[in-house]
Amino acid sequence: MCATKYLRATATVDPDTAPTFLNVLANGERIDEARKVNWNASRDDGETALFAIDGDAEYFGDRVAGTPGIESIALSADERGQRYALVEMRPLETPMADLTDRACSQPGLVIQRPLVYRDGAVYGHVVGDPDRLQAALDGVGDAIDVRIDEIGTGRGDPDRPTTALSERQREAVTAALALGHYDEPRAATHANVADALGCAAATASEHLRKAEAKLIRAGTEGVEFEPQP
Repeated sequence: MCATKYLRATATVDPDTAPTFLNVLANGERIDEARKVNWNASRDDGETALFAIDGDAEYFGDRVAGTPGIESIALSADERGQRYALVEMRPLETPMADLTDRACSQPGLVIQRPLVYRDGAVYGHVVGDPDRLQAALDGVGDAIDVRIDEIGTGRGDPDRPTTALSERQREAVTAALALGHYDEPRAATHANVADALGCAAATASEHLRKAEAKLIRAGTEGVEFEPQP
């Protein structure tokens, strides 16, 4: 019996060869990050996918609507202002647009949500048999460059609260924990976290603030608080 393994990989998206759909998600100049948070494949080779868009969702809709393989796009927002795009597509007619799903469609593999599109790349997490993980990578081909960032033992619940975080927010929290930002007494400032991330202190502060808010909401969901006098 093979041990279950966890794979974290980064697939670089070439703006010169990628279809418009994938290129806008990963390289769009007015999109900071996009996350494929859920999807459902139909029997007629179609798929409906929900993307969280950090940035200009209208830009995404305008650029992608009517491109090959895209049936429809509907934009929406939640009460916190997070923008979403519900996309109906035909993956087989959209080369590379659904690469991770197709590469990992074989039995014995589970794709952990979300898939993250940012800074010219797609970031994905997969759990399954190591031989099938390797077969999935072998099936990617030469169209994009795939880098293995981590291989380890299988991880648990993909619906854990941290999946609500963007990739950059997760990096900020990880750096803050490693540096002792949450220790008592505090051993690192936002400026120290910013140095680790290679960004401005104000940017690191914003990543941490948003991440902390998401984690608190997830951790207190369903809890009723008594009003204070």
